[in-house]
Amino acid sequence: MIGGQIVDIESEGKPVDSAALEYIHRSKTGAMICASVVVGGIVAGASEHQIDKLRGYGERIGLAFQIADDILDVTSTSEQLGKTPGKDQAASKATYPAIHGIAASDARARQLVTEAVEIISSLGMETHVLEEMARFVIARNS
Repeated sequence: MIGGQIVDIESEGKPVDSAALEYIHRSKTGAMICASVVVGGIVAGASEHQIDKLRGYGERIGLAFQIADDILDVTSTSEQLGKTPGKDQAASKATYPAIHGIAASDARARQLVTEAVEIISSLGMETHVLEEMARFVIARNS
């Protein structure tokens, strides 16, 4: 998370390409979400195969969460967010909507959630809660 935050701060006001943006997003809150999912699997006694599936799921919902957060910063009101929107643009931060546009960013987040649900459901276990959690990261409005 620290590495992603450093790159994020160092990139403010500078042109950032898609690869750097994805690194930033995967390495900040995305990494924390992924780690939480993996640790949950380890504590539950999951096999290496199951841990790999959980990691793939966590990476995707972590990135989808960050993309959704970027979109909300552009499209939401202060009342919806509970904070001032537009801060990323004001700070010249690299965001998915700034690089790809809102529609493409939304499509990418949805694709990641679809992939996450496919990965987790392939475990052949009761994964309803994890599937709903994946869908929530892009359905939220704050």
